[in-house]
Amino acid sequence: MNAADRRELVLVAASRAFARGGYAGTSTDAVAKEAGVSQPYVVRMFGTKAELFREVFARALHSIVTAFDLELDQIAAEPGGVDPDSEEFWTRLGAAYGDLISDRDRLLVMMHGFSAGGTPEIGAQARAAMSEIYTQIRTRTGCTPEKAREFIAKGMLLNTLLAIQAPEHFDEDPALAELSECAFGETLHAAIEGSAAMANAAAATRG
Repeated sequence: MNAADRRELVLVAASRAFARGGYAGTSTDAVAKEAGVSQPYVVRMFGTKAELFREVFARALHSIVTAFDLELDQIAAEPGGVDPDSEEFWTRLGAAYGDLISDRDRLLVMMHGFSAGGTPEIGAQARAAMSEIYTQIRTRTGCTPEKAREFIAKGMLLNTLLAIQAPEHFDEDPALAELSECAFGETLHAAIEGSAAMANAAAATRG
C-alpha cells in the first residue's frame, strides 16, 4: 500500500471514529485502533488530533457542497432550469442531500464539527463552511435569505435526527416517527438502514 492509500485508509477510519465519539471524545489512539495502525503513525501522518479532525471535517463538507453543485448543474441544463419559486425544485435539491444519508458517518462528522466550534481552529473552519453553503444556495438558486435559511435548517434537522438515532428507533415513538417521516421523506428507508449499519459497526468495535 502506497502512502496515499495509507493516508486514505486512516482518514476513512477517522471518519468512523469521530462520527461515533465526536471531536472531544475521540483520541488519536482510538483512530489508530480503528485503522489498524499505531498511534505514533497517526501522529506522524497528521500531527495533532485537531489537524486530523479538520481534514476529516473538510472532506465531509466538500462532499455536501459537491453534491449540491452537481444537482444544480443538472437542473440548470434542463428545460425550465433553476426555479427558486418551485417546491419541486427544492424537493429535488433536498433529495441530493438526502442521498448522502447512506454515509451516515459523513453527516455526523459535519455535525460534530459545528459542535466543536469552541476550538478556535475548528470554529473558524465551521463558520467558513456555513458561509460557503449559504452562499452557494443563495447565489446558485437566486432564492431569498429566508428560503436559504429554511433549506439549511432542514438539513441540520436531518443531522440532529441521525445523531439521536431517530431512524433506528423509528417505531418506538409515534411523534418521533411522524417527525422523521416528515423530515426524511423518501430517504427515510436509507436513513434507517444507515443508522442500523452504524450501530452494528459500533457494537463490533466494542466487541
